[in-house]
Amino acid sequence: MPVLETLHAEVEAIEDSVFSKPAEQVDVERLYMIRRDLLRIRNAVAPLVEVCRRLEHAEVMPIAPAMQPLFRDVTDHVRRVQEEIDALREVVAFAFEASLMRGQAQQTAITRRLAAWAAILAVPTAIAGIYGMNFEFMPELKWSYGYFLVIGVIVAICGTLYWRFRRNGWV
Repeated sequence: MPVLETLHAEVEAIEDSVFSKPAEQVDVERLYMIRRDLLRIRNAVAPLVEVCRRLEHAEVMPIAPAMQPLFRDVTDHVRRVQEEIDALREVVAFAFEASLMRGQAQQTAITRRLAAWAAILAVPTAIAGIYGMNFEFMPELKWSYGYFLVIGVIVAICGTLYWRFRRNGWV
């Protein structure tokens, strides 16, 4: 039980840190190590349940009848330890999944921001690409305000995209 209490305190600290700060590789590695340690403890405790149960109902072995209730208590303690181990393993699994989901959420936010900026920059790139083909019939060649109109359209479209992405929290 003291080992489990120590692990429980460490799991709670890591679980709190998963939600309070950005996920770090150390926390993920430590969660994995704790889960592995819990599996080792569980493998050591699991056979004790059967041993204690046999000693509790020992008709074959010469055990004093006054000792049998004590073995029943030991069996209850071992089962409680086993349940605590299973509960801790589940908490560790949930903390591990939560840290992975936080990392994915951060990546999604970054990807969304990059996509928004790419969309904004695609507008002037496309218009400049069309005008860079050196057509004979372009508005600014025959009309003195054509160049300013194209620049104004680019600024308006980019400004509208920026405003919409900013309003949606993408930029």
